[in-house]
Amino acid sequence: MKTISILGSTGSIGTQTLEIVRNQRDLQVSALAAGRNIALLEEQIREFSPALACVWDEEKARELRHAVSDCPVKVVSGMDGLIEAAAEPSAQVVVTAVVGMIGIRPTIAAIEAGKDIALANKETLVTAGHIIMKLARERGVRILPVDSEHSAIFQCLNGEAQHGNRIEKILLTASGGPFFGRSREELSEVKVEDALKHPNWSMGHKITIDSSTMVNKGLEVMEARWLFGVSMEQIQVVIQPQSVIHSMVEFEDGAVMAQLGTPDMKLPIQYALYYPERRFLPGERLDFWKLADIRFARPDMETFPGLRLAYEAGKAGGTMPVVFNAANELAVKKFLQRQIPYLTIADIIQASMDRHKPLADPSVEEILEAEQETYEWIESRW
Repeated sequence: MKTISILGSTGSIGTQTLEIVRNQRDLQVSALAAGRNIALLEEQIREFSPALACVWDEEKARELRHAVSDCPVKVVSGMDGLIEAAAEPSAQVVVTAVVGMIGIRPTIAAIEAGKDIALANKETLVTAGHIIMKLARERGVRILPVDSEHSAIFQCLNGEAQHGNRIEKILLTASGGPFFGRSREELSEVKVEDALKHPNWSMGHKITIDSSTMVNKGLEVMEARWLFGVSMEQIQVVIQPQSVIHSMVEFEDGAVMAQLGTPDMKLPIQYALYYPERRFLPGERLDFWKLADIRFARPDMETFPGLRLAYEAGKAGGTMPVVFNAANELAVKKFLQRQIPYLTIADIIQASMDRHKPLADPSVEEILEAEQETYEWIESRW
């Protein structure tokens, strides 16, 4: 049996992870953590019988304790509870599927407890990659990527590093989102409902908006830098609208390896849980007789400046990626609440970065301070 803890169990990645648990007989769940959706979390507790459950909101946690008082589960709350779920003693792998920088401290706690990390929380590496990767090496812990693009790169690299084969370039693919090919003038009228209609993937609201602005791809560029030990200049974004090629790696001899498949997040999740073993996964398969062609395009960084700003933040380093991420998180929240227009998301990121002087090699405390300071500055102006 392999035992896992899932941080973000009621979200898209979390629920799909539990679908895999249902289909496999040798996976069991020791801890579940969610934000406020206690109705779904209660269902998960009753089905998967974890020893520990965490709810971010303490009031909701009290409600859940009452609802599952007949179950042998300990219910905790807040950051302390999230850390406890991440370090749950019987878990071997921690699926980090929470959204945002809230994932930093639990990920560190899991690594310090010797757990392998199935990483679906890209903000952790974007803002604290210098801390996370160093600690993982010191503790002998594996960071196994769950994002489809990073899983694709990971699969292409499998066995290459041990032979000393060097990466020339990472080709990080992007669908282009729902607004691929549109002009900035056309984007000026975008509504929340429009931005939430991703053509290929079913995801949470925040990541779907990030995909539409290309900010998500920018975050993935910064994440790939840490995961695979390359420079920002070695990562090239390629638009691939069908989401058939999930990413590629070019080696120093010019050979390019790609991982292809249908757009199904359960594949990278299951691969991370069982690495290096592959298991049968039910679902649709690629049919190359029906796939007439695979199209590619260059990303438009003028129409979608979020990607350009991500490269700038990654190259500046230090606390600049923190500011990029924090500004985007708050701007997306304001857009979803219909407080700002769509194009203002990138404007807020640009303004926040322009005023910031990055601090090199920040500690966790300095990272969180930069995040909070960015939030306060934005709130005072928008």
